[in-house]
Amino acid sequence: MTDLHNIPLNERYFEDYREGEVLECGPVIVEREEVMAFARRYDPQAFHVDPAAATQSVFGGLIASGWHTAALTMRLLVDNYISHVASLSSPGVDELRWLAPVRPGDALSVRARVVEARASRSKPDRGVLRTQIEVLNQENTVVMSLLATNLIACRPEPNKP
Repeated sequence: MTDLHNIPLNERYFEDYREGEVLECGPVIVEREEVMAFARRYDPQAFHVDPAAATQSVFGGLIASGWHTAALTMRLLVDNYISHVASLSSPGVDELRWLAPVRPGDALSVRARVVEARASRSKPDRGVLRTQIEVLNQENTVVMSLLATNLIACRPEPNKP
């Protein structure tokens, strides 16, 4: 079995993603100013943009937008999991869940487990990768989860003489 931790992103192809394999990466620190800046632009609810109003909310303080958490997760995945030479696209995600509030100062890490890696039935040069992704804070609480689908190119055959 391969170990994704040992395969550089610029050498990682579909064949390197094996069902059951787990890659963990992070952390990324959630910055207070980024929480508010992201929310002001994309999700301007009071508990994301106004620290005083947030203390009166059900959350008792400022929290990151779930979409900000998703963006931080994507950065960790691009930096550590998704091939830089073979990633073709993603048709989407399933089962996206925000399970616990993310607060400024939290240290988020990602656990990515390959749940399916199958050759494409219609295009033999690629495979379909399904990954269960969990985002954990510094207390190992799962704050977000999702099931991602990616299309990944197969390793090219070496040139034949």
